[in-house]
Amino acid sequence: MKKILLALTTGLAFTAVQAADYGIVDVEKVVQGSTYLKQQQNTLQQSIKSQTTQIEQLQKDLAALQQKAQTAKLTDAEKKKMSTDFEAKATQLNSLQQQVQSKVQTTMQATNTTFETRVKTAAEQVRKENKLDVVLNKNSVLASDVSADLTDKIIQKVNAIK
Repeated sequence: MKKILLALTTGLAFTAVQAADYGIVDVEKVVQGSTYLKQQQNTLQQSIKSQTTQIEQLQKDLAALQQKAQTAKLTDAEKKKMSTDFEAKATQLNSLQQQVQSKVQTTMQATNTTFETRVKTAAEQVRKENKLDVVLNKNSVLASDVSADLTDKIIQKVNAIK
């Protein structure tokens, strides 16, 4: 009797697991296929373009000052002025680099938060539309049926969110 009950219980548990409908999503492909992320990256690059150009120019100016200090014969007054100019440009460069880094980090955090919300929203929509119990990240799944892959649907949904 115990063996029959154990077999029945094991069979029911297996049936319950089998009965769960699931879908999988390759999140890396969703990231690569996201028009939102591409737009945000372009917007960020445009917003820091003038600062990046300034950084590049300051780096060139500092290199030129350094080379001139090493090769040219300068008076003490010229050396002092050059040193003051170098320090001022180095300070300006450092400040500008910190501003850009801060802006990039802040923008990336906001973008990632928004993108994560979009992916979760899209996954929930696709889960409901396909009457699934769960949608899993492909990287967390050891094996699955190819027909369970919802990646393209998720990309479409994520890109449709405005």
